[in-house]
Amino acid sequence: MIEMERQKNTQMFVIAILAVAILTMSVGFALYSSTLNITGNANLAKAKWSIVWEKEASPSTDYKYSESTGSVQVAAAKRTFTDTDMTFEVDLKPEEFYEFTVYAKNAGTFNAKLKAITLSDVSAHSKYLKYEVYYNGTKYTSTTTGLSTALAADASVPVKVRVEYVLPEDEDDLPKDNDVKVTLSASFDYEQA
Repeated sequence: MIEMERQKNTQMFVIAILAVAILTMSVGFALYSSTLNITGNANLAKAKWSIVWEKEASPSTDYKYSESTGSVQVAAAKRTFTDTDMTFEVDLKPEEFYEFTVYAKNAGTFNAKLKAITLSDVSAHSKYLKYEVYYNGTKYTSTTTGLSTALAADASVPVKVRVEYVLPEDEDDLPKDNDVKVTLSASFDYEQA
């Protein structure tokens, strides 16, 4: 009986020692632990999609426009601009041309790509009329699809237009009875890159 009590006391003592050891170790580990944190704010700029004809530097509100040397000059009253449209009216005589450059600007926050250029069909007048559009130096004379020409955010590219009244091989192909009015157009279709 004494033996059992001794054994019971020994067991209780061992259990108490183990409990104290476990508590000491957990407190010890707690003393040697730490936490790292990261906190911050992200300020997100507003997103904007805007492909426009480029304007001159502020404070001017005029659009960037220049006529090529040798070109017929077109009075300002015969050409108009909005951010997305440019119109002109020019009178040409045989062997004259009208050539000008404007700039397409990506004023947005997304990169863009030109996916198509649609030009008016001038084939009925092709014997005496040449119509060419140069987009960033590449010449187009007819509608072209399947393009993937990059235009980065805040970048601009030159767009040159040339209309030329040429002499045909046969003078009978020239307009003789009346002046001929030809409507010319070019559309530039962009999408997000």
